[in-house]
Amino acid sequence: MIEAKTTAALPVDTAAQERQWVGRCRTGDEVALGCLIARHRNRLVRTATNLLRDRHEAEDVAQESFLKAFREIAKLRDDRAFSGYLYRICVRLCMDRLRLKRAELVEFDAAQPHSGGTVENRVVIEKLLAQLPAELRTTLVLREMEQLSYEEVAEVMRVPIGTVRSRLHTARERFRKLWIEAVGE
Repeated sequence: MIEAKTTAALPVDTAAQERQWVGRCRTGDEVALGCLIARHRNRLVRTATNLLRDRHEAEDVAQESFLKAFREIAKLRDDRAFSGYLYRICVRLCMDRLRLKRAELVEFDAAQPHSGGTVENRVVIEKLLAQLPAELRTTLVLREMEQLSYEEVAEVMRVPIGTVRSRLHTARERFRKLWIEAVGE
């Protein structure tokens, strides 16, 4: 009879693994680079999509974020900070693009009340988010949609936690008013 060897999978310390990949990237290791991209790509694209409201533009921003992060990886003082560093770059690039778009004022089509389908609600939510100022929208998206902690939002946006709490309160209030106007709930 053949004995099956069972090996308990050791829990992988993802933070330690990421620090190793960052260290290897600094020496030009393309495999480590690919691992970091694989780990962060989907979340980075999702974050950019939630901020920009355009999947194609979000893909561009994600790619640009990776390029900038890897080009300047030697400037990163602490390998543990790579994730926050990458997301800060992404958010800043999104904010830059939103500032450019703001100059092209886009008219908002008033949302019609819906009977409550998720696709319809998502469309309404996207339109309502687009009406919020960039700082409020970014804070709301990072906290509520991306589920970042207050500390993580503060780090990504480079503002104090108190500012995050204040912006989040204001964003929630404004969004609530817009929602009531749009769908009457």
